[in-house]
Amino acid sequence: MREGRPKSFYILALVFTLYVLFLYGPMFAIFTLSFQGPDGGLTFPMNGLSLHWFFKLFEGTGIVDIGAAFTRSIKLGLVVMIVTVVLSVLAGMAFRKKFAGSAVLFYTAIASLIVPSIITSLGIALEFRLIDDSVHHFGGSWGENWTTGMGLFSSGLGAHLTWTLPFGLLIMFAIFNRFDATLEEAARDLGASPWQTFRFVVLPIILPSVVGIGLFGFTLSWDELARSSQAIGAVNTLPLELQGLTTTVTKPDIYALGTLTSAVSFLAIFGALFIMNLLQRRQSRHGSDAGKGVM
Repeated sequence: MREGRPKSFYILALVFTLYVLFLYGPMFAIFTLSFQGPDGGLTFPMNGLSLHWFFKLFEGTGIVDIGAAFTRSIKLGLVVMIVTVVLSVLAGMAFRKKFAGSAVLFYTAIASLIVPSIITSLGIALEFRLIDDSVHHFGGSWGENWTTGMGLFSSGLGAHLTWTLPFGLLIMFAIFNRFDATLEEAARDLGASPWQTFRFVVLPIILPSVVGIGLFGFTLSWDELARSSQAIGAVNTLPLELQGLTTTVTKPDIYALGTLTSAVSFLAIFGALFIMNLLQRRQSRHGSDAGKGVM
């Protein structure tokens, strides 16, 4: 006989539903309010339905240049993604063999995960101020015209890497801990060079994880606020502009901006998942073809 579900199931289901509503309710409210008409406000009920505030957003709010901040965040996120992927893969390959000081280097690399983000940002800002003072003091006539070394792709890039790189390293270490080294030995026995072994054996196997690291690198950089606050230099990224707008804008411009930034994050996530799924299907297909060839 078919037994019914216990009461505990419905209680837990209700708790989970309330949790999901609490977690995502504000997000969907912002998405909905961003599509209000020209006379819309910041609260329900909605007044019309249009894309007015999205067009208004890129026309300029009179306070900040959203278009420029959006472009800066995209560029920085892509650079952070590339650097995170490259360094994580190289470090993962290097740490497969023990070397002197490997433990110290590992814990140093991931230590930034437990340091408060604002402290990291202040520390990087202080470091670059010391560099600027040194250039002014020892740079002579060249140092007199020096402004600052802080910028989007110097201090800003370093600040974001302190957040994204540890995640990339941990993912890569986990992958290589489960990697079958006999595959590389077989490739070398067949005469493959170290580069060919990496290119045709190692990289195709770890590629879905590499895509995941790239996703982490971009999305963590795209949304980063605290580590950017003191170390980004004279310009602002989009999260910093969004924080500034929360105290000045009293129209749905800010909701349109929130919807736009969320859309970019979702686009990156679903794009990465699509690529990872494609790569996994390709590996499965190649594996089945190889099995048929052996038979």
